[in-house]
Amino acid sequence: MVQLTVNGQTHDVDVEADTPLLWVIREQLGLTGTKYGCGVGACGACTVNIDGFPTRSCTLAVGDLREGEEITTIEGLSEDLTHPVQIAWAELDVPQCGYCQSGQIMAAAALLKDYPNPTDDDIDALMMNICRCGTYNRIRAGIKRASELL
Repeated sequence: MVQLTVNGQTHDVDVEADTPLLWVIREQLGLTGTKYGCGVGACGACTVNIDGFPTRSCTLAVGDLREGEEITTIEGLSEDLTHPVQIAWAELDVPQCGYCQSGQIMAAAALLKDYPNPTDDDIDALMMNICRCGTYNRIRAGIKRASELL
């Protein structure tokens, strides 16, 4: 039995300690906004924020989480889609196919916590998620717009 705090709620889940957090989030908790992409932590589609830090959930075993860590998924970013990144993404129509976008949004939200007025170099250095559609210019514009909304 593992206890997790996800989106402000505590959950007791009956899984093996080596189960990837991604599968607990999706299969045990039913929060399907976090996506499976590559399974090796390279693409970022599975990004969630743990204590505000963007984390690849596909390679993080639930047994490696520390007690009291707060996990935030795309569903927990805001209850009514009013987080500045979500607003900016909608205003600028950032996604193309959209598959990677929950991970992109979570990474962008974490970036903006530490860099509320990011430069292009900040964004290039810190946004490590892959977009197979190549919407990087729109992602950058979305982050810049979100910084204006903070």
